[in-house]
Amino acid sequence: HPRNWHIWSTEEKTAAGVTEVIEDTPPDSRLYNWSMDGDGNITSTAKALTDAGSGDSLVLGVKSSLKNEVKLQQKSLLSQTDWAVVRKSEKSTAIPSNIATWRDAIRTKATAMESAIDGAADTAAVAALFLSWDAEGNKSGILYDWPILGS
Repeated sequence: HPRNWHIWSTEEKTAAGVTEVIEDTPPDSRLYNWSMDGDGNITSTAKALTDAGSGDSLVLGVKSSLKNEVKLQQKSLLSQTDWAVVRKSEKSTAIPSNIATWRDAIRTKATAMESAIDGAADTAAVAALFLSWDAEGNKSGILYDWPILGS
């Protein structure tokens, strides 16, 4: 079909044999396995929240995957100021107070995120943990709402 089909009237689309498909909105892939059929309809299944199997056949559940992501983000954030910790170790130069405070806040927030993940009873409760804003700009959720390093 031509690139401008979206400006055609319904009658023009019908005459040309164009059928408009309005796809369902896919669910969050971190929480659901899903597929879409040719008509845009989605079938989804919630992923397991807890780990399954062991050893080489271990499959991480949603909770373990999210906690690993929190740990990686924490590591990445802290690495930005590791230079101050190394300098303290090598030269006994004090870590700036804003950096020390921020590093403590990062660790505290990571612990709170992991506790919230552990405490989520079901997929809906996990979904509610993700940081989001409503139409009025009110923030909700705890995941990935990291403290900002102040000067």
